[in-house]
This record gives sequence, structure tokens and C-alpha cells, in this order.
Amino acid sequence: MIAGRLPRKRRLPLATGAIEYVLSGRGPATLVLFNGAGVTLEGWSRLYPDIERLGRVVAWNRFGTGASTPPRGAQDGLQVVATAREVLRRLSLEPPYVLVGHSLGGLHAQLFARRHSEEVAGVVLLEATHPRDRELLHGHEPQLAKVLGKLLSIPQQLFRPNLHAELDWLDEAADEVEAAGPFPSVPLAVVSGGNDPPRWLVPPSALRIRRRHQKELALLSPLGMHAVARRSGHFPQITQPSLVVDAIRSVVHAAAPGAPRVPS
Repeated sequence: MIAGRLPRKRRLPLATGAIEYVLSGRGPATLVLFNGAGVTLEGWSRLYPDIERLGRVVAWNRFGTGASTPPRGAQDGLQVVATAREVLRRLSLEPPYVLVGHSLGGLHAQLFARRHSEEVAGVVLLEATHPRDRELLHGHEPQLAKVLGKLLSIPQQLFRPNLHAELDWLDEAADEVEAAGPFPSVPLAVVSGGNDPPRWLVPPSALRIRRRHQKELALLSPLGMHAVARRSGHFPQITQPSLVVDAIRSVVHAAAPGAPRVPS
């Protein structure tokens, strides 16, 4: 595992504002990274040098995070996916894509895959939000991120405390995922944290339900697999980046043209 770093950040004007993004790497695969709620690009720094060896990698700060401009309108799942596709078009990144989504970004990746299945070659979900997690976690994710960040000594610059209320759109995004078409039969890796947060923060009953939801995510595709990052909480890409890189690599290889489509 190479020491963490990001490529030089750039700015891309879009129809509704400007986003801060990074783009690097070479190869036939195109990896599209979806940040968690309020988490900036730095959340990918520990694994970025390794995954850019797998192909072209693009990531950006959604409107209202990092140096991206504040949102001008609704930021439900459909709008986030529309912005993602605009970014990809503007950067001349052609499908198919391997989508990598963390936390709320995992919900957005699910929506992208369901609505634009013909553009998706594979999906990796990292501690991803399940549509039914909203009953358990609605309003708790920012607190969870802060607490886990302190417990795991994660640099606080990764977090921006819900500046533009991304989680205000969680219910809409979850509804949109559930109303969308079926998840495609593409290689899928789900990585869940095995280091539970304190019981005073999240009740054990809620944790049991969320564990079940994580297993359900891995069943979205017949080509799905589930890995538990035993030493990680909500940020396995920071605390166990090698495990996450292995999961991404397995999906990239399985999604390559001509690769055998065999369930893990």
C-alpha cells in the first residue's frame, strides 16, 4: 500500500455551479467514486494511489462540500446522479463504469446502477446506505462520522458537518432507489465495517438490522460478494485500505471484457 495522496484538484464549471474534482490513472477501466455525506475527496487519499493503477479514476466533491459551490436546488438522488453523468460527459469519460460508493454515496451508486444499468460494468459499496437504513440512521450519520473519526484518529479535515444538509434528501433518495429498475447483474462487492460504534451511539438492535441490510446489498446481484473489514467502522477505505483496494480490484477484473461471470 502506497502512502496516501490525491492528484491535483481541479475545478469544473457545470450548468448549476462548479465542482472540485480529481482525475488520473490510465487503463481500460473507469472508476467513479461517490463520497459519503459531508465527506470530502480526502476520504479516498489512502487508497487512491493504488486504484489509479487499475484504470482512470474520477472523484469530486458534491455541491456544498470542499471547494465545490453551494447547491442551487434540490440534491435528491436523481439530481446527484444527473450531476455525476454531466461530470462524466464533460470529462469525456465513456461508459461502462465501475462505481465505488461510500455511505450515502453508496445509495447514489445504487441509483445510478439501477437507472443506467447499460453504463455500469461493476459496483463496489463501502459501508453503503441501504434504502431502509433511513429508519435507523436518519439524522445520525454526521454524529457517527465525527465519533468514529475521533475514535480512529481520522483527520478532521475529511468531514464537513452537513453544511448544506445533504441528509435532508436521504428519504427522497431512498424512495428513488426503491422505485427504480432492478439492480444489474454485474460484479458487486460490498465491504462492511466490523468494528461497531459504541452502544450509547447506536443501539444494538439497530446494528443488527443494519448488518442484515449490508448482507442484502450483496444479494442485489448474482455476482455479489460480501467482505467484513473487522478492524474498521464506517470508513474501511481509511482504516483498512488494502482490503478495500482488493475488493475494487476484484470487481474491476471481473468486469473486464471477456472475464468469466461467475458468482463469488
